[in-house]
Amino acid sequence: MKALRVDNDGLSLTDIPRPEIEGEALVRVLKSGICNTDLEIVRGYAGFKGTIGHEFVGVVEKADREELVGKRVVGEINAGCGICELCKNGDPRHCLTRTVLGIHGRDGAHAEFLTLPSGNLLEVPGSVSNEEAVFVEPLAAAYGITEQIDIGCETKVAVIGDGKLGLLCAFSLSLKTKNLVLIGKHREKLAHAQKQGRDFGVFMAGDIRKLERRFDVVVEASGSETGFATALDLVRSRGKIVLKSTFHGTPNWEASRVVVDEITIVGSRCGRFQPAIDLLASKEVRVDDLVSEEFDLGDGVKAMNIAANKGVLKVLLNMDKP
Repeated sequence: MKALRVDNDGLSLTDIPRPEIEGEALVRVLKSGICNTDLEIVRGYAGFKGTIGHEFVGVVEKADREELVGKRVVGEINAGCGICELCKNGDPRHCLTRTVLGIHGRDGAHAEFLTLPSGNLLEVPGSVSNEEAVFVEPLAAAYGITEQIDIGCETKVAVIGDGKLGLLCAFSLSLKTKNLVLIGKHREKLAHAQKQGRDFGVFMAGDIRKLERRFDVVVEASGSETGFATALDLVRSRGKIVLKSTFHGTPNWEASRVVVDEITIVGSRCGRFQPAIDLLASKEVRVDDLVSEEFDLGDGVKAMNIAANKGVLKVLLNMDKP
């Protein structure tokens, strides 16, 4: 099968054997989505070598749960050991020996087939298209902030970043609060946010001085090394900063300000998939206008290069043969 892989020579489309892991489900990938984390892995983030990609929708070809065979599914990306306390409590996201689809110890979704434990798979309802289903993973990551931070109707929230993740954070968190502001650098991307019809403000990054120290919660989703410093400027004393960005780099920031202003820093990675599926099925969050381009898997290297360009939103890879 064909797979988009990273090795010591960089990124390439490679022919590899179809995956087979004892006790895991085999999924035929229909579509996958290129994420900023994929781009950072190519640059060296996480030291991963193998098939990249973790946003996908596919059809189950084989599984130990017979009811899944033939079903259209998405998959939680963290596969735990199954025996530690976290796994026993139904949350392998922080299992110390977990593998992570296309990121750590497990080949990913930019391929014709992938494997995951059957327990990681969730069926996609008919009301959610393949193009929408690819967004389940990043939408779950965005909405997962609400697992960690209590956001009420009056909570003042700023989201930094008008890329794919920043937009999804704004779309989903605006369901919780009426006091949300999205901050970005690209007018065309901010226009996507306004098309959602949500009642939140949008600001260009150069116009935010008047917003300093105003927010209870600041979500840093810019994918930029400067994003944390901007978050420090926006959050109030004793407020919370939620870090969503993953990038291959070392940011510079003033640790003393965190201490003096008693700011809480929260790292936020993966969210539960079912709430994201529900948001897409109910159309409370719309993602149809967030796809910039779609390529066949055979053009995967070109697609990755396009996805790295400024102003581009989601780029999809198509493996579904007509």
